[in-house]
Amino acid sequence: MHCRPGCGACCTAPSISSPLPGLPHGKPAGVPCPHLDEALRCGLFGRPERPTVCGSLKPAADMCGPDRAHAMHWLSELERATG
Repeated sequence: MHCRPGCGACCTAPSISSPLPGLPHGKPAGVPCPHLDEALRCGLFGRPERPTVCGSLKPAADMCGPDRAHAMHWLSELERATG
């Protein structure tokens, strides 16, 4: 499965505890990553400074669902359950 254009839920809903450029203490849940571009695509994709955790989260039908709202809800619930 490939990422849905214009989504960015996986770069918004979950927290990131590892440092990333511009966020030395990570990113809180629910806050869009500052590296998302206007099309909600990762500006760090394929670059060495992209956190490992970002590359490990792969799109899947149950997570992504039919739209961004589903993905945000699914990932937010996962964040609450594991945070």
